[in-house]
Amino acid sequence: MSELLRRSTMQPATDVYGNTRSGLPMPSTVKKASSSAMRMSLAGPAARTPYLPSGAGSGSNTGHSGYRSQNVNPLLQSTSKPNYGRTPLTNSSRRGSVWTGGVSLAPPSGSQPFKDPRPIRERSYQSKMKQDIYSWLQATEFDISMQTLSNITGKDYRAMFQHLVAIMDPGYPFDSRLRFEDEFQPALKALRYPFATQIDNKWLAAPGSMHSWPALLAALHWLVEMGKARLNYLESEDDPTLQIVDKIPEEFSDPIHHQALAFEYFSEAYVAFFHGADVFHEQDKALEASYAKKNERVVGDLEDKKAQLAQGVKELDELRASKAPLEKLQKMRACILDDRAKFDDVLHRLESRKRQLTESVVREKAELAARSQNFDQLKAEHEKLTEVVKVQNLTPEEVIRMNTDHETLARNLEDLKYKISEARKTVMSLEVITTNRGAAAEEALDLYGNLLSTVGLFPPLPPPFDNIDLRLELNTATANPQQLLLGSDIRKVVKPTLSSVAEIKRTERADIESERIKVDNELDQLTLECENVDEEVREIEKKVMSLNEQADDLRDAAQQESMVSNAEAARLERELAHARTAALSSGMGVKSRLQALQFDYREQIAKVSRLKDETIRAIAKNSNEIGLFKEEVSAQLRRLRDFVEEGN
Repeated sequence: MSELLRRSTMQPATDVYGNTRSGLPMPSTVKKASSSAMRMSLAGPAARTPYLPSGAGSGSNTGHSGYRSQNVNPLLQSTSKPNYGRTPLTNSSRRGSVWTGGVSLAPPSGSQPFKDPRPIRERSYQSKMKQDIYSWLQATEFDISMQTLSNITGKDYRAMFQHLVAIMDPGYPFDSRLRFEDEFQPALKALRYPFATQIDNKWLAAPGSMHSWPALLAALHWLVEMGKARLNYLESEDDPTLQIVDKIPEEFSDPIHHQALAFEYFSEAYVAFFHGADVFHEQDKALEASYAKKNERVVGDLEDKKAQLAQGVKELDELRASKAPLEKLQKMRACILDDRAKFDDVLHRLESRKRQLTESVVREKAELAARSQNFDQLKAEHEKLTEVVKVQNLTPEEVIRMNTDHETLARNLEDLKYKISEARKTVMSLEVITTNRGAAAEEALDLYGNLLSTVGLFPPLPPPFDNIDLRLELNTATANPQQLLLGSDIRKVVKPTLSSVAEIKRTERADIESERIKVDNELDQLTLECENVDEEVREIEKKVMSLNEQADDLRDAAQQESMVSNAEAARLERELAHARTAALSSGMGVKSRLQALQFDYREQIAKVSRLKDETIRAIAKNSNEIGLFKEEVSAQLRRLRDFVEEGN
């Protein structure tokens, strides 16, 4: 019973169109499946200024756009709806237009008359308008002939006018009991015809007269063009301004798609509200599902990017913890260069030794040839002496003396051979000692060369030592002791140069140590700044949590107030029903109390609507602040990451 009373209060029975149209100033479409019978009339996106055909004369406003704000669009709302049965909203709080094209053009007011720029009094233009009207009426199944347009009557003009207006607004309430003169001007003004003030209702008595027919024909032609525009717009299913929810893609960024989802949500919630619901869980879930599907791929990409970021950070940490590949390659290159230098030195020594052995072999061959020649000479001399002895006639004493001399010479020869063998042994031992010491000297020079390669003192040396060669070479094949060691003088050149290089290296090491201390200090400062930024981020997160808690508290408070208001409204309905019953029994004595209760009931309804609007605005404001905060935190984190990367 209370529900019936509530219905009768919100939507009186005298509103014959209240069951088919809602008072919400929001667009709808014939393509959208309506879930309720409480929708407005079917219409297109936006009203236009007077349709200017090609060839029409230019007026004072031809430079402006031909589109209007949705709030004055006759295609998006019925002109016949009364004010009762609507959500209590003022004109300043009505929903704005969703039309994104063109500059809004205000309708002409009565104080500023708008002159029709079309050449409506030219015969050729009138013939064109008649042909357009005739073709459109035939296409919309209105039976008429061209002769009727040439000799128009008031009845025919009224039928055509009502037919064209019905195409523009199928729910327009024409009343057959009223005169056509009383309905003509309100209908044109409701459809925002800009030249309605230039038409006199008296012309409708004889619409075919010369002074009235051009303006009345132009009004019909404007209705025809607007009907064509509306039909073309409604048939364009891909136009996003139609706000067809089923045509919205899974991923979208157009503001019109957001507005279409918002309109669908508000309309469904409005219907649920009229059925007594105060919490709209199904509508919330449907809206959340739409946006979840929209953000599904983005969220997936975000998770992939986070995984890649974590993997990249891990690899970066591993690379930072390990030595740089360039250092390994540099060490390997240095080792290879050292090995090459050592190989070059060994090759040089082997070639030098080869030359020495070759020279020794040549000398030995020459000595062998000389000794062979001497041996041949001695042999020839011995044979000669033997022949001489045989020929000579010697006495025994001479033979004995000669034998004695021979034995003495043989003994002397043996002594000399022994001394020669001893000398050879001594020479061989000295050669072994010399060879060992030469090998030790060569090893020492190799170590010296490796040290020079390690510290980078191979020629050319850096200034001011670019003319100094610190390399030393051992020449064991020379017979001159002064030429055993080839290279710069050790005492005068090598040792002072090495001392100077050591002093320079110590100075460079001290400078590098100072630079390392400076870099460590800067790194400590950067670490401190990072810790400060982390602390700021934590503080901002705490503020976000606080804002979320405040929004939840505000939502809970609004729900509690709404429940209290609903309870109060129910109580007032019961009291109203009781008052009506008492009025029937007691007469007119309680009429004033009934009116007071009705006034209280309307105040409670307005209060509930106001609380709902305030709750929605607060939620939207908090959501916007949270989104801005998230963007700011993301920007801060990006800047911090860029700063750390630049520092590294």
